[in-house]
Amino acid sequence: MPGRPIVAIPGPTPVREEILAALAEPTFGHGQKEFVEVYRRAIAAFRDLVHAHEAVVIGGAGTLAMEMALVNCLQPEDDLLVVTHGVFGDRFAQMARRFRWNVRTLAPAQPGQAVDPAELAQTLRGGGFRAVTVTHVDTSTGVRAPVDAYADVLRASDAYFILDGVCATAGLPEPMDEWGVDYLVTTSQKAIGVPPGFALLGLSERALDRRAEMGESIGAYYADIANWLPVMRDPSGYFATPPTNMVVALERAFRLIAEEGLPARFARHEQQAHAMRAAWAALGLELLAAPGVEAPTLSVLRYPQGVDDAAFRAAAEREGAFLAGGVGALKGQVFRVGHMGNATRGELLTVVSAIESALNACGHPVEAGCGVGAAAALLEGATAPIGR
Repeated sequence: MPGRPIVAIPGPTPVREEILAALAEPTFGHGQKEFVEVYRRAIAAFRDLVHAHEAVVIGGAGTLAMEMALVNCLQPEDDLLVVTHGVFGDRFAQMARRFRWNVRTLAPAQPGQAVDPAELAQTLRGGGFRAVTVTHVDTSTGVRAPVDAYADVLRASDAYFILDGVCATAGLPEPMDEWGVDYLVTTSQKAIGVPPGFALLGLSERALDRRAEMGESIGAYYADIANWLPVMRDPSGYFATPPTNMVVALERAFRLIAEEGLPARFARHEQQAHAMRAAWAALGLELLAAPGVEAPTLSVLRYPQGVDDAAFRAAAEREGAFLAGGVGALKGQVFRVGHMGNATRGELLTVVSAIESALNACGHPVEAGCGVGAAAALLEGATAPIGR
């Protein structure tokens, strides 16, 4: 809407007009033939996006998808290894304790670093873990986990591989089959570019076999994939009412992703990230994530000395960009900027301009236009469309 600041947080992300228009279409009944076909296409598109054997696309949030992966894999007294790079990796451990599973966490020495694959290998040598969770991109630190290296380690283990793709899916490659991922959990409002409202779960054939082994011992109902899989295979069936308007919008978003093409889309996210990092360097801002593990979907930036969190983000919002603060132990020390999904070149440059102005207003003087110029120079030579 005119006059509203750009939402530049790590989700929700800006939603394109085509998707908003789909969301506003007259509501289908979930059994109508037209809707069944739309739902079928959305499920298939998500399955293909992450190379899943089966997919579950239901109303909920990313946290529900995380819980679904755990409850359809673990039983009482099972051991879970949580590889965590921040608050959202830690959430797996919090869930596990609620369900009385045995949990061990593996974390880097400092926020902004990634767990060394060799350390993961050493931890797994003793065996005994039913599953290992990894957060592809943790939105609290902006760390992109070296998932391909972890995948090499996990192939030598019997543990099920649970990957949290919430802040990565559709912005980064996530080939479940190639990496040996058994459960990929994600949601709609980040790099997919749809408003919040979905729990998305990709499953391997091994994950389906695991659910069959568990029989009636699963401690869940809505989150039990056995209740959903018949509907996913034939969307004319019924278990619980799907969010019909949201499904229509999700299917439209997947069409836009297909039109752009995955190689181009992934390259665009990397290019946008390089452009934003050039802007941060010009503004004298430091990324929390260490070199080599920076996520292309968002930036987590340390505040310069003397810049107040609340005052800075309020100033940025007045200038046209709604930014996210730090979470957990990093609250007040960092701010977070999303640059994923269908964000346009113009939106990204507006966000950089707002940050420039906010820094000046909060006592950290920067040259007018230096950040915008640095980002624009790297966005000009785009080989793929910058948003839509």
